[in-house]
Amino acid sequence: MTDLYLAQRTMRRMRKQAMDRGVIAILDVGSSKIACLVLRFDGPSRFAESDGIGSLAGQSRFRVIGAATTRSRGVAFGEIETMQETERAIRTAVQAAQKMANVRVDHVIASFAGARPRSYGLDGRVPLDDTVVSEQEVARVLAACDVPDYGVEREVLHAQPVNFAIDHRSGLGDPRGQMGNELAADMHMLTIDRDAVQNLAYCIKRCDLELAGLASSAYVSGMSALVEDEQELGGACIDLGGGASGLSIFIKKHMIYADSVRIGGDHVTQDISKGLQVPLALAERIKTFYGGVVATGMDDREMIEIGGDTGDWHHDRRTVSRAELIGIMRPRVEEIFEEVRLRLDAAGFDHLPAQQIVLTGGASQIPGLDGLASKILGQQVRLGRPLRVQGLPQAATGPAFAGAVGLCLFAAHPQDEWWDFDIPADRYPARSLKRVLSWVRENW
Repeated sequence: MTDLYLAQRTMRRMRKQAMDRGVIAILDVGSSKIACLVLRFDGPSRFAESDGIGSLAGQSRFRVIGAATTRSRGVAFGEIETMQETERAIRTAVQAAQKMANVRVDHVIASFAGARPRSYGLDGRVPLDDTVVSEQEVARVLAACDVPDYGVEREVLHAQPVNFAIDHRSGLGDPRGQMGNELAADMHMLTIDRDAVQNLAYCIKRCDLELAGLASSAYVSGMSALVEDEQELGGACIDLGGGASGLSIFIKKHMIYADSVRIGGDHVTQDISKGLQVPLALAERIKTFYGGVVATGMDDREMIEIGGDTGDWHHDRRTVSRAELIGIMRPRVEEIFEEVRLRLDAAGFDHLPAQQIVLTGGASQIPGLDGLASKILGQQVRLGRPLRVQGLPQAATGPAFAGAVGLCLFAAHPQDEWWDFDIPADRYPARSLKRVLSWVRENW
């Protein structure tokens, strides 16, 4: 636990140094693509002197000066499987982005999906003795939070204070400067498989880059795809990637739950490949140009030429109706949303004041997806594009780049995390803890 705390603090320090120098890269490592953006910051960052606890503390203006994507290799279910292939893909993306930016980058902040995320709600309280709440009291109450015994094979990726209370006044974003008898805090902690994060860190190191931060793709996608009201009143972001679909829930502008479904758009492509007996590349093209999940009477008559170059004339001249294609695609998409619904129910999503669901990610562009999602999830569903970021190329403004854009926001507007406070190393208890379901019900 102490090693993790020190590692996160080291990454925070590296991030500040890179931002003070004015340039940092972000790296979104996915199963279907690897995206790299180079950011230039205007003036010295206010990263160290954060002016509040939580959202947008320590803001800094930036613009994208380099962007590149490459096909992902060696990554499955959002996790690295073949180190050498992934290393080559990362090098390709970073070098292309550096060339466009005409600057060398030494530090990267990376995000990834998968790794079996698990959310915990933590709470702690300390007496104040009528003293004014200072940074030390905030550190003390965070140290008093009960930490679950999450296992030696897992790491803490995020640990963010999401709510403070002084005596009976709850819902405080920043308690510093206030007085009372008792300070309480609620914190959201996200753990992931240790192997997944170590493999990514090793790959980045092999590329002669320093890792200055790590984030969950589900978290950063929610930051960029959910609008301010959705983050404030209660919203869920479903990031439909290639190998995994990330889920994050926000309220009061904080993430309070994250999870991942190990199915994505690549699995739909594989179903088309098997169903139509065509190569994966052709299946992807058919999905992109003709895919859908809701069939109408016209789709029986719309014929798609499959083509091919096997040399078998009859095989290469085949056609299939769009209705048949939809019949192949829909069951897999339904499976993704059924899995998401189970996770939303487990997180107590229906207890939030608002329950807006936003679909983003590359696979969210399948026609009719929002209507099907609304039927299965039983909530309002809309398609979300990432926020506009200064300097971002037009080709990188679609839903497939929600994670990359969110990672830019994560770099420039860091939320306070556990390791931003001077917490004594001996204040890490390891006791059992209620899961996020009861925590959401009790606190919101």
